[in-house]
Amino acid sequence: MRINLILILFISVMFFACKEETETNQDGSNIGHKIEVEEVVQANAYTYLRVTENDNEYWMAITKQNIEEGAVLYYTDALEMKNFESRDLARTFETIYFVQNISTKPITADAAGMDQEMGQKPTLVKQNISVEPVSGGITISELYGNREKYENKIVKIRGQVTKYNAGIMDRNWIHMQDGTSSGEYFDLTITTKDEVKVGDIVVFEGEITLNKDFGAGYSYEVIMEESKLVK
Repeated sequence: MRINLILILFISVMFFACKEETETNQDGSNIGHKIEVEEVVQANAYTYLRVTENDNEYWMAITKQNIEEGAVLYYTDALEMKNFESRDLARTFETIYFVQNISTKPITADAAGMDQEMGQKPTLVKQNISVEPVSGGITISELYGNREKYENKIVKIRGQVTKYNAGIMDRNWIHMQDGTSSGEYFDLTITTKDEVKVGDIVVFEGEITLNKDFGAGYSYEVIMEESKLVK
């Protein structure tokens, strides 16, 4: 298998097959794999690492970077490849793991969750939804069309849940649509302590924040925060 084909596959894969063993701190804050580097082999596009995790030894490939033998690294997910042929090394690996999110520090659940919610944000698709506005509330179209008017205001919106991620940064993250839109904007992100399911038609009441920046490049033009599930 050619190295450029693997590179394309590596970039395009959005969800990776996870290895079974994970490591957590006693408080559950850190997740993923902790490995120690036993051997480093540099190639044109990749850095190949022979690593140990507990009593297991295996090979992994990461984008080319300087790694020293003896380094302790962390990651969460990996793409497993069987009988992978490296033309650079003139070598075939019986099993190798391609890892994207290698880190020198333990990976927290919040960081991994933020990657899921924002770092690998999928292209949003306008769904065929038709929801009656709630009495005393507004629509998503009205919100985006007059966002400055609603900044720092408490509003109510009825819509259908299209995406739900629980327990990220001590809150639940919801994407909601109501069938209306303003230009390219048709999806509202909501943070809440309440729990819902994808497909639920709900009413949320919360404060509208504009240009919310969570750091590390994670930001929203419009978001409803500290929201309460009305019905």
